[in-house]
Amino acid sequence: MNKERKSVMPLSQRHHMTIPWKDFIRNEDVPAKHASLQERTSIVGRVGILMLSCGTGAWRVRDAMNKIARSLNLTCSADIGLISIQYTCFHHERSYTQVLSIPNTGVNTDKLNILEQFVKDFDAKYARLTVAQVHAAIDEVQTRPKQYSPLVLGLAAGLACSGFIFLLGGGIPEMICSFLGAGLGNYVRALMGKRSMTTVAGIAVSVAVACLAYMVSFKIFEYNFQILAQHEAGYIGAMLFVIPGFPFITSMLDISKLDMRSGLERLAYAIMVTLIATLVGWLVATLVSFKPADFLPLGLSPLAVLLLRLPASFCGVYGFSIMFNSSQKMAITAGFIGAIANTLRLELVDLTAMPPAAAAFVGRSLPA
Repeated sequence: MNKERKSVMPLSQRHHMTIPWKDFIRNEDVPAKHASLQERTSIVGRVGILMLSCGTGAWRVRDAMNKIARSLNLTCSADIGLISIQYTCFHHERSYTQVLSIPNTGVNTDKLNILEQFVKDFDAKYARLTVAQVHAAIDEVQTRPKQYSPLVLGLAAGLACSGFIFLLGGGIPEMICSFLGAGLGNYVRALMGKRSMTTVAGIAVSVAVACLAYMVSFKIFEYNFQILAQHEAGYIGAMLFVIPGFPFITSMLDISKLDMRSGLERLAYAIMVTLIATLVGWLVATLVSFKPADFLPLGLSPLAVLLLRLPASFCGVYGFSIMFNSSQKMAITAGFIGAIANTLRLELVDLTAMPPAAAAFVGRSLPA
């Protein structure tokens, strides 16, 4: 005789209440493929909301939900936003609807890769397991800790931003100050993220810390090494770590596929982050009387610039990959691809009459 699940989980006390997924389990002996509509629907939704929490776009979330639904003999219709999913699963004449949400958004490529492999293997490896076993497998993914500590994330941000500030035209003083500013700023941001601080507070405080750290390190260099005031130009490099590149890209991808809700929500989020960072950076610069202008000429030959752009591009892409919680293998691979693609783009702009947009297209297409 099958055992009916009777245990009841205590109610969550969080503002975004935690869903007791195991309460959906009615019979622990029935394979997921033959479970009730409610049980199967909970698996589809849980995979979808977990993928959404990794920062991926609506198309990939819906694609994953559809694959799980097909394996469980369901038809799924989902409306996906930045932090929420409304979806309905159908089986014959019956249907079951859920609305799920997450408290915040971010990027976690390590967890995303594991989830995509889970979805790919679901029909062969998981569909015939019990619902409890499937939820246990999802639990392992959901509770997987981040690979890097706040200190490592700070160092990664410093490495990335110092590389990018060179690509923008900065020299050694700008690179060192950007490394210190961005490193300390992202370290603070990571600490605040671990304590579930709000997005706005995390961005504002981390950017302010980064800008002040750049200013202090610049003043130390100016006092001890008499560097020129024009090196203030690297100030912007200290806050590059908050630029929401992932949401910007996924918003355009979603809009291009007419996932307008997700695309517009992601675009609004990216604009909000950019505006907050800009306003905080402007406020700090005004308070400390910083007046960044154009970068000073580096005085390097075209060959030297080419050779230095390769490691700078690698460091920039590698650092951001680490910030996105990528594995070392993935981060290094992305770094090499970025080194080739970005250096090619910059060289095409400098040495030919090719427009920047066309150069970016060529640089992006070659590694692919």
